Amino acid sequence: MKSNQPTRVMQIIARMNVGGPAVLVADLMRNLDSSKFETRLVTGYCDENESDYLDEVATDIKAIRIPGLGRSISIGKDLKAFFLLIKEIRGFKPDVVHTHTAKAGVLGRLASFLARPSALRIHTFHGHLLNGYFDSKKVKLLVLLEKVLGFVTYKFVAIGNVVKADLVKAGIAKNSKFVVIYPGLQNLNLYPKLEARKTLGLDHEKTIIVYVGRLTQIKRPDRLINLGRSLKLDYSATHLLIAGAGELFEELTAQSESESLPITFLGWRNDIDKIFSASDIAVLCSDNEGIPLSLIQASQAGLPIVSTNVGSVSDIVLDGVTGILTGVSANGLIQGVSKLLENPGLRTRLGESGQMRAKEFFSSQAMVKRHEELYSQSL
Repeated sequence: MKSNQPTRVMQIIARMNVGGPAVLVADLMRNLDSSKFETRLVTGYCDENESDYLDEVATDIKAIRIPGLGRSISIGKDLKAFFLLIKEIRGFKPDVVHTHTAKAGVLGRLASFLARPSALRIHTFHGHLLNGYFDSKKVKLLVLLEKVLGFVTYKFVAIGNVVKADLVKAGIAKNSKFVVIYPGLQNLNLYPKLEARKTLGLDHEKTIIVYVGRLTQIKRPDRLINLGRSLKLDYSATHLLIAGAGELFEELTAQSESESLPITFLGWRNDIDKIFSASDIAVLCSDNEGIPLSLIQASQAGLPIVSTNVGSVSDIVLDGVTGILTGVSANGLIQGVSKLLENPGLRTRLGESGQMRAKEFFSSQAMVKRHEELYSQSL
């Protein structure tokens, strides 16, 4: 590469379904210094029950679509995707190949090693797959694959300290091969609470609890149903908003309606800023997480958070300081929410502290700068 030419960076991700990885990759594509970096995004297609972030939100981002690079595993389709990746890498001649998500991480790094050996390979763990996704045999295979791929990987990026510690403990790579880069987001466009509630048709006198995320098994949205039952029984002046979609959407909606629970299912929305502006408490109830962007947004909006203590949630939610961390159970979630409902002063204090922490540690500018430094130092 000539010194006066921009560094060519190829981002490879299996699919840009609505969620944290897609948001972060899109932010990098938009905001890396174009005078220093030439970027290209390669991705697959979303499943039928998923919303595509490129179609729904990031319509300004151009991407090369590769069939077979998506979520499902198929030897024939995966091989076809592998050879198409080789073709794209040879055509672009990247200096840095940055892969995201497990499948794209495997195919992308192997294709890069064959098609562009001189490229520096970086892989981001947006979470980890050690808990909740696969059985123990598959987890062992994934760890073995990552150990092998580590020989052709320059750096691993973890999006949180706990995620990094878990991956190091699993033996994927030594601590020195990891860097931690917190995800960063643009500031929310906040609205006056009464205005936001009027727009959404919400009762301005009720306390609004909000969940934003996918309605899929690993997120354990069944615990939200349990929370709804508790609110109906003990806290009649509250209402639960659920913004998100997924394979469990229809089942959960039907269950809530059959029990007349105080829950509104909003489906996939692109007005998250208004939803958080209208809310009082944010919740998360997953079995496993990386570092959920919805909680960063909740903190930006000044909301106290109640969340299961999984993954690197604790990088966002400082227990007793910006929110409440609970055990991985419905009862823990209910107890945490109850504590905040019964103490409005605590809600205010935690929300204000979380807002300050979000500004300091989770800005888009800081995340992009750290990636630019990583790409430059790599070369």
